[in-house]
Amino acid sequence: MIGRLNHVAIAVPDLEAATAVYRDTLGANVSAPQPVPEHGVTVVFVNLPNTKIELLHPLGENSPIAGFLAKNASGGIHHICYEVEDILAARDQLVNTGARVLGDGNPRIGAHGKPVLFLHPKDFCGTLVEIEQI
Repeated sequence: MIGRLNHVAIAVPDLEAATAVYRDTLGANVSAPQPVPEHGVTVVFVNLPNTKIELLHPLGENSPIAGFLAKNASGGIHHICYEVEDILAARDQLVNTGARVLGDGNPRIGAHGKPVLFLHPKDFCGTLVEIEQI
């Protein structure tokens, strides 16, 4: 069902500093910051030859990333994202095997402009998983 690794998302307390680390220290190609208000985040994409790193920073007081950073002040890996061809078929298959889909179970448009769903970390070895339709 899952395809390739789309990205690893890292929550960061200082988006400019994190962007500089990837751009200036590691020599990576990074995008401009992109606000995604419907998810309560600002993102910067670090483009790698085989995947992406998504730097996440809170956008607004109700951002889920703000809660994560309150518990992890220096930031850290927030979630991993896998590609799926058909998000609704993937959702139904996951639910049928006992996995829990977060939210109301309906896909939302993610930072890449494609439908996404998040899966409960307790069902995936303590890791928050995002699936994104390609």
